[in-house]
Amino acid sequence: MATPSSSARGRLALAAEIREAGGKGAARKLRRGGRIPATLYGAGQAPLSLALNPKSVAQVLHSDTGHNTVFDLQVAGGESGAAMIVDWQLEPVRGALLHVDLKRIGKDDRLRLRIPVITQGDAIGVKTQGGILELVTREIEIECLPTNIPEHIVVDIANLSIGQNFRAGDLKLDDSKLRVLTDPERVIAHVVAVKEVVEAPAAAEAAAAPAEPEVIRKGKAEEAEAEAGEAKPEAKAEAGKKAETGKKAEAGKKEKK
Repeated sequence: MATPSSSARGRLALAAEIREAGGKGAARKLRRGGRIPATLYGAGQAPLSLALNPKSVAQVLHSDTGHNTVFDLQVAGGESGAAMIVDWQLEPVRGALLHVDLKRIGKDDRLRLRIPVITQGDAIGVKTQGGILELVTREIEIECLPTNIPEHIVVDIANLSIGQNFRAGDLKLDDSKLRVLTDPERVIAHVVAVKEVVEAPAAAEAAAAPAEPEVIRKGKAEEAEAEAGEAKPEAKAEAGKKAETGKKAEAGKKEKK
């Protein structure tokens, strides 16, 4: 199968083949042959089982508009028309494509899509006030025709100061082509001040002062006990001397009598 090419309308073209619906065994056999199973839905028609080249599908997913890309599906021996990828399954370890769901797209169908948001400009709050820009909402939901699908939505944040927000309701879009479905109060981006943690001086000094090691404290206690032990024999000897002197004095008194 060929990789995606440009159709006469300027869209990518994806080739497919009709396959017989089967179970897991048929799907594994299809993958071993270098293709993946796919199912085409929509437009009030019966689902159609297809076989696709996974490389072609990956190129659509990695294009500028990604899974929002409308391409021309060309089924060998069957129908052809505009379609989109609405769901896909990946092998959890290697990330290889396993299955794809496609949807038929009519030229007058209004599509509900999630479009990525990118910022433009340097916020005043960052450039001159030292704040930090935070992109809070990375995608917004819109409604549009297949011919009006944008690659992304640009948000001009140049005038944002610290504490200011840019909301979905602040977007300036062509209402005739795009309708924003995201809540107008939803914050898309804002600038916040840098928070500094100031530690109390007393607490800082207490934390900085090294604690006396347990071994040293234990050694001092042992020295005190040893000194007390040495003082006890000296006290006993002194008491003995006093007792002996008292006895001699008593004996001398008796002899004089």
